[in-house]
Amino acid sequence: MNDLDAIAKLAQALFPWRDHLVFIGGWAHRIHRFDPRANKLEYQPVFTRDTDLAFANRAPIEGDIKAALIQHGFKEQLGGEHKPPVAYYTLGDENGGFYAEFLTPLTGSGIKKKTREQDATMRMAGISAQKIRNLDILLVDPWVITLGPQFGIPLPSSMDIKVANPLCFIVQKFLIQKDRPVAKQAQDVLYIYDTIELFGALLEEFHETWKGRISPALGNKLSDTVLRLSESTFSNVNDVIRDAARIPKNRKLLPEQIQQTCQLAFEIIFNK
Repeated sequence: MNDLDAIAKLAQALFPWRDHLVFIGGWAHRIHRFDPRANKLEYQPVFTRDTDLAFANRAPIEGDIKAALIQHGFKEQLGGEHKPPVAYYTLGDENGGFYAEFLTPLTGSGIKKKTREQDATMRMAGISAQKIRNLDILLVDPWVITLGPQFGIPLPSSMDIKVANPLCFIVQKFLIQKDRPVAKQAQDVLYIYDTIELFGALLEEFHETWKGRISPALGNKLSDTVLRLSESTFSNVNDVIRDAARIPKNRKLLPEQIQQTCQLAFEIIFNK
């Protein structure tokens, strides 16, 4: 299935909940290219067939998202031992098609007080969502980006959706770094570099966003973690950066280019 057809079906299904849901992850990175402030890049973004959508769980969301997805051709796939089970909403071939999953922030110990079971999932508006730590930052200051036929997305008319702020997208990569396997760390480094290339003209604006919105939302401890990891990750060319440079097969990307670009960018963004 054409992935632009799939994202159009997903956007249409979720239209009634567009104020509650934020596109995050790899598809957020792809959608960032549709923002008018983005640089025009010659290479294709990192491919992903899954779409992650995040929502805050502080207040209930009305309606039945699951029913809307099914109406637009999605199937619910359940798995795991959690209650409720982990759910993926698939379109097309189960093993090679497009799918969406819903995520919400995990706070506290991660253990349910009454049952002592792992607090890993929850139900909201008919769907099952996974609870993820360090997800909160992706809900801070989201951007609104317009999808539509002008980008090859077969929607009947243009549609506004919420997408993770690109700087929040980067910051979250640092917050989850210690829990990621090496291969995923390399992919995250590539995402960070590509995001900086995409919005290189906005580094000063990112600096103001960091000071005014993102750092206060994180608090001093997590802000210091982000600053420390942004420095150590790109202080020199290392194996993770070398692996990141090898991921795209259609680009002649040098590890030194990634390291120097990111190091300079973060000196501007996080400059005190």
